[in-house]
Amino acid sequence: MLIELFDDSRMGLGESPLWSVAEQALYWIDVYAGTIHRKVLETGRRSTWEFGEEVGSIGFRAAGGLVVAARTGLYAFDLQTGEKTLVSNPEPELPRNRLNDGKVDRQGRYWSGSLQTGEYAPVGSLWSFKKGRSTKIISGITIANGLCFSPDGRTMYFTDSPSGMLEAFDLDIATGLASNRRVLAAIPDGRGLADGATVDADGTLWCANIDGGRILGLKPEEGWFASVDLPVTRPTSCAFGGPSMDILFVTTATSRLGEEQLLEQPWAGCVLAIKGLGATGLQEPEYQ
Repeated sequence: MLIELFDDSRMGLGESPLWSVAEQALYWIDVYAGTIHRKVLETGRRSTWEFGEEVGSIGFRAAGGLVVAARTGLYAFDLQTGEKTLVSNPEPELPRNRLNDGKVDRQGRYWSGSLQTGEYAPVGSLWSFKKGRSTKIISGITIANGLCFSPDGRTMYFTDSPSGMLEAFDLDIATGLASNRRVLAAIPDGRGLADGATVDADGTLWCANIDGGRILGLKPEEGWFASVDLPVTRPTSCAFGGPSMDILFVTTATSRLGEEQLLEQPWAGCVLAIKGLGATGLQEPEYQ
């Protein structure tokens, strides 16, 4: 197994890696800077877009461009013009909340959870977005993370990060209703929290263990089976990509690290690439 530096631009809070099969490029965001980045694997060409507010996650749109979960709601974003169009603002009565981690499910819905900025409190909710309509799934969330879906689309994975637990829901693929919420596993050794996650072609869950300095592998029916130590303590999310979909890209953060830690971790805040993991990812669905 090999861990490499994919992009050396340091971010405060890198998040939401997203692989474009058509472009053979990785997209990701810097949450606090409100920027979206793309880097082509073969050429190394890098592009950056200023979104104008904090962003929590991104996905591809079937109509082109991106869907962006941000401070003031869910947007369609035109990469050619930089124009953004509001799709839904599900929590106008909560101006301190913003949308955080999110992902498109196998049926083209976008899912994202909200959090309160400044001082975390259990006032966030998990939302499902379909054709401009927003549906509240659960409330009382502090920091929504870990959203991803089984290969058949019938199971949704999720974590409220401070709980230290990875959870699962049964998902009705026709209606988008989630039920049978249950705990899958606690972060091993009580080391750090669960953050962004992805699922491979075999249905294995790969989770960034923020403040634990690891990527963890979980077989939903069996439990933890893999732990990959990283040269940074704050990995935030991960996504498969590359020509064979077998490279695991990992976003990381410098936020909450002191000067000494930043010196000890020169790759903190950068995007890493893990090769030789022995797993293959799936192409991400598009928001309808």
